[in-house]
Amino acid sequence: MTETPTDPGTWYWCLRHTRAEDAESTCPPDDRLGPYESREAAEHWRDRSNARNEKWDKEDQEWSGDAG
Repeated sequence: MTETPTDPGTWYWCLRHTRAEDAESTCPPDDRLGPYESREAAEHWRDRSNARNEKWDKEDQEWSGDAG
């Protein structure tokens, strides 16, 4: 069974309140990132995003021949 964004076990990062909130939050979807599988995953969204961006930047540099 997969969770849907409205399942109680689903978490979001609220941009307005800068905190993890569960699916029952009343914040509008435009103010939330997610869904995430846990509170911890929602709290560390930025770490994963930064790591992914660094990886992509490195791959772009290697592809263009600018790796150094």
